Amino acid sequence: MSDYRTEAPEIIRSFLIYHETVKGHSKKTVDEYYLDLRTFFRYMKIVKGVVPRSSALEDISISDIDLKFVSSITITDVYDYLGFMSRDRVRNQNAHDTEYGINSASRARKIATIRSFYKYLTVKTKQLESNPIQDLDSPKIMKSLPRYLSLEESMALLDNVEGANRERDFCILTIFLNCGLRISELVGLNLSDVRPDHLRVLGKGNKERVVYLNDACVEAINDYLAVRKTIAAVDTRALFLSTRRTRISTSTVHALVKKHLSAAGIDSTKYSSHKLRHTAATLMLHSGVDVRTLQELLGHEHLNTTEIYTHVENEGLREAAQLSPLSGFTRTEKHDEDPADDDGGDNED
Repeated sequence: MSDYRTEAPEIIRSFLIYHETVKGHSKKTVDEYYLDLRTFFRYMKIVKGVVPRSSALEDISISDIDLKFVSSITITDVYDYLGFMSRDRVRNQNAHDTEYGINSASRARKIATIRSFYKYLTVKTKQLESNPIQDLDSPKIMKSLPRYLSLEESMALLDNVEGANRERDFCILTIFLNCGLRISELVGLNLSDVRPDHLRVLGKGNKERVVYLNDACVEAINDYLAVRKTIAAVDTRALFLSTRRTRISTSTVHALVKKHLSAAGIDSTKYSSHKLRHTAATLMLHSGVDVRTLQELLGHEHLNTTEIYTHVENEGLREAAQLSPLSGFTRTEKHDEDPADDDGGDNED
């Protein structure tokens, strides 16, 4: 993994340090900011003719990026970059079949990073007198409803957990489906985060929140902890351990979720650990949890992020359709008319 502290030029490094130390963003988030800016400025060096157009993007160094180069970039240059990301950017460097073009949500996130960088230079450090990309539009994101398991599928998933790591896997799935944790939050849990009736969760931006446990979660955690005590852990702090006795990884969690989905007869290609978070949110809304409470439980900074769940299988919308005064309308039967009675009428131009 790249380390911006040794690789990034000073103008970018100071921006990233600001976000990590002052804004309190996680290391993972800041690393993503760096990768976004690195790709952007690599492409800008091609656009500006600093390197040949035939240059491989991954081989272009950005160590010489300075304020003069940063200030020379225009909105048109950024739209050129967006076109490249939309049509020509390789989606996954390690994939067997090369696919090009990243989706609008990914492009919007990368544009948000570039916006933030120029705002930092203009507003925070005043290295730029004016922001050359101030009027930059973000890509329109096509909103889609989150996919989730039904209550019956959720119960089937939990009912089909078997194998050598049964207690651990069952506990992980129970927490996902009842508490709606992000996968990063779950793998980051320590033994010290477990309390009799709640979990201490470290969410996005290093923000802590309390997630209360219901009886099913308490029982699942206690059953797993009984097994956890018998393991000579390499990582003594971690709550969930891998077979190597170290902290469980996100890839292992993804794999075990897919495994148990398949065992329950559920199409594992359509669901993931994040879809279990969607499931928890949706099922809680269906059970009467209000959206504000759900926002706090899920650790969403903005309410509109949570509100997408209110559009999923909304019984209120279903009721509204039935309450329409025309909901019972049926057409009256029409008898065939004598064609001779049709005078043709007036044709409209």
